[in-house]
Amino acid sequence: MSATSDTVLPSGTALSSASALPSGTVLLSGIVGSTAYGLAHAGSDIDRLGLFAAPTEGFHGLHRPAESHVTTAPDRTLHEAAKWCRLALSCNPTASELVWLPEELYEVRTPLGDELIGIRRSFLSARAVRNAYLGYATQQFRKLLTRDTTDPATRARAAKHARHLVRLLEQAVHLHETGHNLVRLPDPERVRGLGERIADEPAVAERLLADTADRLDRPGMLPDRPDERPADAWLHRVRAAHYTSPVTSAP
Repeated sequence: MSATSDTVLPSGTALSSASALPSGTVLLSGIVGSTAYGLAHAGSDIDRLGLFAAPTEGFHGLHRPAESHVTTAPDRTLHEAAKWCRLALSCNPTASELVWLPEELYEVRTPLGDELIGIRRSFLSARAVRNAYLGYATQQFRKLLTRDTTDPATRARAAKHARHLVRLLEQAVHLHETGHNLVRLPDPERVRGLGERIADEPAVAERLLADTADRLDRPGMLPDRPDERPADAWLHRVRAAHYTSPVTSAP
């Protein structure tokens, strides 16, 4: 299936070109991934993430609008506003970073996008941060254990998994202890070096995972539950702004 197909997958995700979206519906978009973390190197892909508003009347029919649009040339993922909110309320690390990017990495910022940035703390909760960040870091650790690092190509992939493991754990602790999502890593070289070490010594990652779990079990700055009210009110404003009244014929 080509990247320009409009076929809707079972998950509700559609592979389509960004041009398939109605003009003006992207509310917030920016460069994420390794570039945002400060881990990019020559040859690194440029990953973009954003959110869009589907026309409100599209929710009134039998079939709901696609919840995501994904392209591979360029690498870009756009989530519908409600789906993004659900992901952010679960503290999904990839989705959440969109509202915590360094200013220079935003490529689209609308007034509604700025409003979302303004309520970003309301999406956070201690339990969701622990479950999401530790969960993703553990996935990276399992991938490490299946790599044959005697092969240069798989050794490089192992180091990449290790870097993301370290990054996720550092972000989780910072979120828990400060209530702020630190997307741009303060010391990328240290993360790279630790990633290289973990690729050869996975036991180092086991200790990091255990230490992070212990720190996340201590009292922090995050509430037990997120506050859904700001997101709900924001979505109502999005739906109102993207509703087109039906044209009625004169009698």
